[in-house]
Amino acid sequence: MFDTILIANRGEIACRVMETAQAMGVRCVAVYSDADAGAKHVAMADRAVHIGGSSPSESYLKGDVIIQAALDTGAQAIHPGYGFLSENPDFVEAVVAAGLVFIGPSAKAIRAMGLKDAAKALMVEAGVPVVPGYHGDNQDDGFLAGQADEIGFPVMIKAVAGGGGKGMRMVESASGFQEGLDSARSEAKTAFGNSDVLIEKFVTQPRHIEVQVFGDGTKAVHLFERDCSLQRRHQKVIEEAPAPGMTPEVREAMGQAAVRAAEAIGYAGAGTVEFIVDGSGGLSADGFYFMEMNTRLQVEHPVTEAITGVDLVAWQLRVAAGEDLPMRQDALTIDGHAFEARLYAEDVPKGFLPATGTLTHLAFTDQTRADSGVRAGDTISPFYDPMIAKVIVHGPNRDVALARLRAALAGCEVAGTVTNLAFLGALASHDGFVRGEVDTGLIARDIESLTAAPEVAARHIVVAGMAALDLLEPMAEAGFTLWRPLRRQVLLARDGEEQMLKVRVLSPLVQLWTLGDHEVKAERIKGRWQVDGQPAPHVVKAGGIVTVFDGYGLAFDVIDPLDRAAGAQGDGNLIEAPMPGLVRSVTAKVGQTVSQGDKLAVLEAMKMEHALLAARDGVIAEVLAAAGDQVEAGAALIRLEPADDAEVAA
Repeated sequence: MFDTILIANRGEIACRVMETAQAMGVRCVAVYSDADAGAKHVAMADRAVHIGGSSPSESYLKGDVIIQAALDTGAQAIHPGYGFLSENPDFVEAVVAAGLVFIGPSAKAIRAMGLKDAAKALMVEAGVPVVPGYHGDNQDDGFLAGQADEIGFPVMIKAVAGGGGKGMRMVESASGFQEGLDSARSEAKTAFGNSDVLIEKFVTQPRHIEVQVFGDGTKAVHLFERDCSLQRRHQKVIEEAPAPGMTPEVREAMGQAAVRAAEAIGYAGAGTVEFIVDGSGGLSADGFYFMEMNTRLQVEHPVTEAITGVDLVAWQLRVAAGEDLPMRQDALTIDGHAFEARLYAEDVPKGFLPATGTLTHLAFTDQTRADSGVRAGDTISPFYDPMIAKVIVHGPNRDVALARLRAALAGCEVAGTVTNLAFLGALASHDGFVRGEVDTGLIARDIESLTAAPEVAARHIVVAGMAALDLLEPMAEAGFTLWRPLRRQVLLARDGEEQMLKVRVLSPLVQLWTLGDHEVKAERIKGRWQVDGQPAPHVVKAGGIVTVFDGYGLAFDVIDPLDRAAGAQGDGNLIEAPMPGLVRSVTAKVGQTVSQGDKLAVLEAMKMEHALLAARDGVIAEVLAAAGDQVEAGAALIRLEPADDAEVAA
């Protein structure tokens, strides 16, 4: 076994690898960028090495610098985590050439599965079923359009390199093919440096089921399946293992197909074989198709660990150190059911835009496995994925595990940034999901109900007011001393709506609050506040924001009426950057007439492209940014004016 390894990654996965490696007595070296100097993974490591600037291209993608850091610190091996360099065969070869061990598959295996078109051809040879489509080298627009016609719409356009939902577009008809092709190529070029695509038949009621495999370079085993069908824009949201409705016959067929795929390329280490499954008539042994193989540890690996009792990172270290496969196939069994929900800093009402912010509070229930790369006090950076944590639960069966997931999500406490917690909670309670009726279109079909704003009750507003005025802790003779007034008031705002609250402090244990014409009593009974007859939820105050932890976290701004003018948002004529990012393209031109919903620019942030649309009809008056500009959140990019104003000016 190695005595020292370097982890060529950051955040949650770096922390995850360290937990296992350090428990095995292996020293861990972290690498970090400027933005991550105070990060959790740096604090956990036995040693940490600074490798460059905040942008991944200046740090976590600099393979030569990372390899030198391993040599300088005496590491014998490098664990890539996932993302960044984890599936870069050139990096693997450089690691080996430096006399180090790469904790993962060979460069040859990664190349075999790195391009989806070549991988599918290889799978056909190995007897693994594939989706009908075109996977060839001809990238001519007209030729690809013809192939799509032959396959039959709807079709899926996919980048041949990479994954994670980037460079993928579903096209429903021939009329939309060119736009989808252009968009997929642009995103693929940005994400992977390769704009080539393939075309596949789109399965109309698809399920995404993947099989965890593990190999030693010659033989492989599978550790059963995970269902990753709950997706939004091809990004996984909640994963579970095993898959709902799975039968022993289908599990055996999928498992053996995954093993054949792994053994066909001499796979070593942890990997995932992803299948698209036709869920229209239930699962069947001839109704699944190879989609791709991820030649690394997956984000959702904890659910497999939960149902098998296997530590996949420990297996990675042992096999990379030269040991045989730790277990044979017949020794692997399934115990119960597990779920993983991905908790992100996202502004759901604004279309799931990635968010930034400093975490002023972060807590999980005792029964939750929370894999996280951040702590309270850490900042969600615009340079990296905005994941806060993976919330993982396990139970003896699916019903119990799902109930535990709902409780775990309800018990999550996050303050300092907006999150997708309410969205995850709505998904965990969705009737179809509860019944196990899952497919990749579920979220899109019910997006309105799943993203409905949480209910804000009078008691929530009152508790926020109590925290804002520091009235949650009883003080002797509160309200009756010369230096504390009997009557006070506070102005709160949530989602742009202001609410003036007034309070009469009747005694140290009783307060009477007025919200408009509604009165709410707050009373301290046996050491705990009761508000409107119900126990007051936990609340955190940080700066000018109060977060009430009910309804997945309700944030209220404490408004100083004298400062309201400084926060004015203007007349709505400006198209502003919703987050820090890189202006990828600007299509708007001065004098151009646009309609509501027209795409004016594309902003790249947190590894995704975001289209900026015209909020109303008008004429482009000014273009204030150009492609290649790095902008901050709120930066003015384009100014619109009404069409009649432009005519007058002319």
